Amino acid sequence: MWRTDRIRRGMIGTAVCTAPALVAALFLWMLIDLLVRGGSTFVAAGGIGDSFVNVWRFLIDSPERAGRGGGVGPILISTSLILGVCLAAALPLGLGTALLLSEFVAEESRFGRVIRRSLDGLAGVPSIVFGLFGNAFFSQLLGLGFSILSGGLTLACMVLPLLVRAAEEALRAVPAEQRHAAAALGLTHSSTVFRVVMPQAIGGIVVGLILGIGRALAETAALIFTSGYVDRMPGSLFDSGRSLSIHIFDLAMNVAGGNANAYASALVLVVMLVVINEAARWLANRFLRRGWLTA
Repeated sequence: MWRTDRIRRGMIGTAVCTAPALVAALFLWMLIDLLVRGGSTFVAAGGIGDSFVNVWRFLIDSPERAGRGGGVGPILISTSLILGVCLAAALPLGLGTALLLSEFVAEESRFGRVIRRSLDGLAGVPSIVFGLFGNAFFSQLLGLGFSILSGGLTLACMVLPLLVRAAEEALRAVPAEQRHAAAALGLTHSSTVFRVVMPQAIGGIVVGLILGIGRALAETAALIFTSGYVDRMPGSLFDSGRSLSIHIFDLAMNVAGGNANAYASALVLVVMLVVINEAARWLANRFLRRGWLTA
């Protein structure tokens, strides 16, 4: 009996240690496949110089022949505008809600429990439901139509639960002793929050922001019903615009011979996500080094 339990514990331990390696190997395989298939679109017979030219032209040219040719210039602009609207709406509301729940509402209060359960429920809602809501509320009720503004506001609704919960947990993780020490030095509650608590929690807030950005950039279903399908250059936030995720879906599923540009667009999307994530971390570290949060 003792030997059987020992063998069972050993098998469980081996499985637990092996699982992360399998996940990392799967991710590496996907990344290599994307680099090979997507990068082959840019490789030119003329060498590295011509390949860089192909990359640049792909990034600035408009789609041609339903996306089989050309590039993703207008689609990159639309994606950036949708993401900008999403963050402009979600960041202030999300951080404000997290500060309210962590600093001004008791954790065991009924109001706090209702808000947290609502956020947890919203985090699990399928994206297609957010798309239908965005179409009914932003596109039709508010009269925004199929537009970048409708798509960005719908994504903000999707990102808010992740951002609020991650920021709240990061704020609550700051030791209470630091709050007490700040109060003993004569700092007001608001000064303590912004000069002591926020700098300590910036890492967790950035994690929540990165998770939200990743979900927003990869979203397809919600944007089909709100931002639209048009692949031309948008003239304003009230114009329809196709995101990179929708463009990849359309090329892979609806356009014969579009797989090459679909892989190239997917590679651009991954690189865009990595750049934005690193930029968010760099800005957070710069805020801390310069003391902008504590000034």
